[in-house]
Amino acid sequence: GAGKGMTDVLAGAVDLAMLSREVRQEELDQSAFPLPVAIDAVVVTVNADNPDLEKILQTGITPQMAAGIWMDNTVTRWDQWVAGGSGEAIDVYTRADAAGAAEMWARFIGGETQEDLRGTAVNGDPGLAEAVRQDPLGIGFNNIGFAYDPGSGQQITGLRVVPIDLNGDGQITPDEDFYATRTDITQAIADRRYPFPPARELYLVTKGAPSQAVTEFLRWVLTDGQALVPGAGYVKLTDARIQSALELLK
Repeated sequence: GAGKGMTDVLAGAVDLAMLSREVRQEELDQSAFPLPVAIDAVVVTVNADNPDLEKILQTGITPQMAAGIWMDNTVTRWDQWVAGGSGEAIDVYTRADAAGAAEMWARFIGGETQEDLRGTAVNGDPGLAEAVRQDPLGIGFNNIGFAYDPGSGQQITGLRVVPIDLNGDGQITPDEDFYATRTDITQAIADRRYPFPPARELYLVTKGAPSQAVTEFLRWVLTDGQALVPGAGYVKLTDARIQSALELLK
């Protein structure tokens, strides 16, 4: 969506594009018309067999530490992140394809676009998750739908989600610990306890005002369709946000 979808809708090749990042000004200048439909979030993932896993989960990760790993190349070993950690190198993974998840993660840690992120580039959310699953020293990031099992709601076998140290005190306190299940993290996103970014709205985009048929579909998405959002692993929009989006369709 963040790559081909936007390109196709602006070219008139499709009626709707799915977009997992904010619309850029140059896209608005080409008549992109974005409508929020749900909320998703990016989480950090490490291998479940990481030798420093317990320390990582107790310490969490700050935006500054993440910047040292993915941007500045100043944090290259696990013991530079967690006290008493191994001296092994951190194997860093990022996205190869244009992705809203990568852009949101870059913005959260002080960058602007996914090109600011370093690491071994892997195609797609499933590919990135699998790369970390296969590498005990790997670290990556995923949308929540690829970090948690859609059936059980538990974290994907072989992966562990790393908590964000929201207050930067070097430890994960109970009020910061909401990652055990998909239900826990989605509730934290809905309550705005999880930061925006790396949480963000998901959009359906048209070129210019949508046609009558597309408008009717979008109204359904914002009304009855919201009941399907949690089952797909996302977070529903707030009532106020739904109303403001419906106003755009009048």
